[in-house]
Amino acid sequence: MSVFNNLPSPPAVAKKPVSDTRHGIARTDDYAWLRADNWQQMFKDTSILDPEIRAYLDAENTYMEAAMSDTKELQKVLFAEMKGRIKEDDSSIPMKDGPFAYGSAFVTGGEQPRYFRIPRDGDPKNESLRDLLLDGDKEAAGKDYFRLSGIDHTTDHAFGIWGYDDKGSEYYTLRIRDLKTKQDLDDVLENTAGGGVWAPDGQSFFYTLQDENHRPSKVFHHIVGRPQSEDRLVYEEKDPGFFMGVGGSLLDDFIFIDIHDHETSEYRLLSTKNLTAEPVLVAEREEGVEYSMTEGGDVFYILTNADDAKDFKIVEAPVSAPGKANWKEVVPHEPGRLILNHMAFARHLVWLERREGLPVIMIRDRTSGEEHSIAFAEEAYSLGLQGAAEYETDVIRFSYSSMTTPSQLFDYNMATRERTLLKTQEVPSGHKPEDYVTRRVFAEAHDGEMVPVTLLYRKDTKLDGSAPCLLYGYGAYGIAIPAGFNTNCLSLADRGFVYAIAHIRGGKDKGFSWYEDGKMEKKVNTFRDFIAAADHLVKENFTSFDRIIAEGGSAGGMLMGAVANMAPEKFAGIIAAVPFVDVLNTMLDDTLPLTPPEWPEWGNPIESEEEYRWIAAYSPYDNVEKKAYPPIIALSGLTDPRVTYWEPTKWIAKLRDSAPDAGPFLLKTNMAAGHGGKSGRFQRLEEIAFEYAYAIKVAGKM
Repeated sequence: MSVFNNLPSPPAVAKKPVSDTRHGIARTDDYAWLRADNWQQMFKDTSILDPEIRAYLDAENTYMEAAMSDTKELQKVLFAEMKGRIKEDDSSIPMKDGPFAYGSAFVTGGEQPRYFRIPRDGDPKNESLRDLLLDGDKEAAGKDYFRLSGIDHTTDHAFGIWGYDDKGSEYYTLRIRDLKTKQDLDDVLENTAGGGVWAPDGQSFFYTLQDENHRPSKVFHHIVGRPQSEDRLVYEEKDPGFFMGVGGSLLDDFIFIDIHDHETSEYRLLSTKNLTAEPVLVAEREEGVEYSMTEGGDVFYILTNADDAKDFKIVEAPVSAPGKANWKEVVPHEPGRLILNHMAFARHLVWLERREGLPVIMIRDRTSGEEHSIAFAEEAYSLGLQGAAEYETDVIRFSYSSMTTPSQLFDYNMATRERTLLKTQEVPSGHKPEDYVTRRVFAEAHDGEMVPVTLLYRKDTKLDGSAPCLLYGYGAYGIAIPAGFNTNCLSLADRGFVYAIAHIRGGKDKGFSWYEDGKMEKKVNTFRDFIAAADHLVKENFTSFDRIIAEGGSAGGMLMGAVANMAPEKFAGIIAAVPFVDVLNTMLDDTLPLTPPEWPEWGNPIESEEEYRWIAAYSPYDNVEKKAYPPIIALSGLTDPRVTYWEPTKWIAKLRDSAPDAGPFLLKTNMAAGHGGKSGRFQRLEEIAFEYAYAIKVAGKM
């Protein structure tokens, strides 16, 4: 029996067929017109959106509100619960850098962070010592959307670059703040990727500019006090398939220009001793070869998968000649041990690795070569390696949590191996870890692979198949979903839900091969793994098919669309957040922001008929049929440059047309936000409360 009763008729949407033929294969798209012709300009000024498109999106929002009207009070309750678990006046533990320690804090009721500094050895708990550098709430006043990109200070601590996006389109404006007077200089830099890297003299910095197709394709050098139009172009990446970023070193000796797609990378270096020189190439890009660099005094440490080091190794090279011919192995490749990132300090080399799905921090004495690890004993947990802001240090910082254990922040002395607990995440409304169970189980996939699934549920939950389950998945770009503490999902667990994360192929949860087996021609493994996770949870009586609500966002939204087509009977409902569901059309359009850089992940259907057919076989929008789909809700943002608003909009329209007796199918478009949803910390909770209210409603637990 449907939990959606007495719904009004859904909005009518016109069909305006557009035909397309590629590789001799013809397709017709009835809803292509929902993509605004002026989308690039509209991301910067939403008032110019085609009135017909706006009217339709508004009508869909009205229909969605009607369908969810009986959850209003539940949303308020959920929001209050989630907010009650957040320490409103929370503060970070400042990180030491020179004469100061820098941190951030929130105030009670505040949506945005405040950035501050204190004297280096000052008491972090003494708020009177805080020198407020940037008040995010003040800067966000009067804006529907506002997201900060942080603040980065000069070596002499006199100035800071800070950036903001006030539309959700991820075009950031940069300002320069005098950290003594707290006044911004006249410099205003538009259309940046957010943030910059100061030169050591504090008189100039480097930043990336977003082009008209929203790609960070140029690095510029800005001199303080001059207009942006006079900024020197340092490097331009001509290949639209590559992203570009700019970073600095702890020693202030180099500016790193990082050029990469999802499987190939290239670095260019600019010595800070000569800021007007041309950047020097380190190792020319080779398809499928990745590398990243960190400083090490007279050497660079380079993390790479070169020479068939699938799970990565660390090499070193002299600063004077860092080319590939001079790479010397330091940490060898070990199959099944995936090295995720690395850092170097004066006396130690540090890296984060993952074995059997669990993270470990490794530390090596650079003189003796002696190694030791930082690890924990829980069945499933998450580690975060923050490192340090200074090169001459023996102390690094890391975080630890599990699904039941609140986040803990530690300082760790690499020489003495002393671990100092700095902070434990407070849950003001209370949390008893012993009331909950976290487990890691393994689901057998169609080809015999074992898919890890992390579970959280209350100890008193009956595991007889009657419990509802929210099953979350992502599975793309090699991103692993950590088994960390999440106060929000406790609201589901407290209502008898099993909260589950499926660590499916497409991520690197079980090493690099786990990623390779979930991309390109093997992409369908991602979807089948997720279905296998659902099958296993039912088989082991954690839940039942008519009680599983699936959730995923962005590339995980593609997953939602695919499993809806492949196994609609195995889900009671589906939540697809900013879902990448119109895969074929998007990959055929090389003017879209992410299309060329995405080809190594999904395939290039423009050039290859074979790759066209791979994508066409699973692209959710292209495979919608007349089926008994479960209720589905799609969430999108009007100014989202990553998954454009028209993808979920078209998908919902096609679902409704193809399967009029199924669903219902709902669309919620945030008309003042982009890919990440609302920007404030409590505004974001409102969105999560909405999603959870949908899951509870669909599960029949209202």
